[in-house]
Amino acid sequence: MSRIVIVGYRPKQGCDEALAELMKTHVQRLRDQGLATERQSIVMRASDGTFIEVFEWISEEAMHEAHSNPKVLEMWAEYAQVCDYVPLVDLAEAQQIFSKFVPFDC
Repeated sequence: MSRIVIVGYRPKQGCDEALAELMKTHVQRLRDQGLATERQSIVMRASDGTFIEVFEWISEEAMHEAHSNPKVLEMWAEYAQVCDYVPLVDLAEAQQIFSKFVPFDC
C-alpha cells in the first residue's frame, strides 16, 4: 500500500533558490528509482519560509529502501547542504484547524 507523506524543508541562510531548484527534481528522482508514485506532488510555503511538500511513496517498503539507495542518499546529501528538515508541529500553521499555506510551483 502506498504512503502519502508531508515533509517540511527550512532553507538554510541564502539557500532558498538552491532548495527550490532541488525540489523541481525531487519526486521525479524518487520515481526514477521506483520509489514514488505518479501522483502529482503539492508544494507550498509556510509563513516562516519553510517549504512543505506532500508526495506519495509506492509503499512503506519503498520508504525503507530509500535509506540504502545510493542515488537517494546522494540526493539527500544535496538537500542537507541547503535545508534542515522541520516537523510540521514546529510550523505556526500546524496549530490551526485549517492550516493555510502559500502555493509554490516548482
